[in-house]
Amino acid sequence: MNTSSSSQTIRLYHIPLSPYCRKVRLVLGEKRIEVELVEDRYWEPGSELLRRNPAGKLPVLRMDGRLLAESQAICEYLDETYPIPALMPTAPADRYEVRRLCAWFDDKFNAEVTQPVMTERVWKKVMKAGYPDSRTVKAGLRAIKDHMDYLTGLLETRRWLAGPTMTLADFTAAAHFSCLDYISDVDWTRSELLQEWYATIKSRPAFRSLLADHLPGVPPAPHYAELDF
Repeated sequence: MNTSSSSQTIRLYHIPLSPYCRKVRLVLGEKRIEVELVEDRYWEPGSELLRRNPAGKLPVLRMDGRLLAESQAICEYLDETYPIPALMPTAPADRYEVRRLCAWFDDKFNAEVTQPVMTERVWKKVMKAGYPDSRTVKAGLRAIKDHMDYLTGLLETRRWLAGPTMTLADFTAAAHFSCLDYISDVDWTRSELLQEWYATIKSRPAFRSLLADHLPGVPPAPHYAELDF
């Protein structure tokens, strides 16, 4: 997804294996919004992340003459600005459930699984910040089992995670799972329902740019880009 370098170019400052950045990329892709992806290796000298977002967090979206930060706020802004296809339900109770699950992944799942596993297995290597702590990785891989069981329970009564239609909750979950799947740290044999859910969302055109990611020094798992895995 690229555009010409005009003043109207929508630009996303990101890093490839961040679930928060991927969440925004999925929404942009689903809504077919043309965007220029700019990798910001914020740990290296010369990064202007703090100028773009004083909170020092990615992603940052340059759009409509503004710099937008915080992935959930960005995604809801995009959904309101580009309402088709809708990724938030209309009923307040349904919107609550979507937001609850987004927070589940961006807070609880990230703290227990994504952040510790990715830090130890990917970012320490990329940032040259030492060797991975195997105990931390093992704790994260134990925690993911409980999360997968919980989500399987949801999918036993719902077509999608938050209800009958695909929502931002599904993209948030897929963003986290896709990071872990890149390094083959999801045991899909644990839940056929969850595997089918991920295969369905992974096959959407919005997912293509994520499947093309390749972090230097950290190659993706052999099955990562396969739609039938």
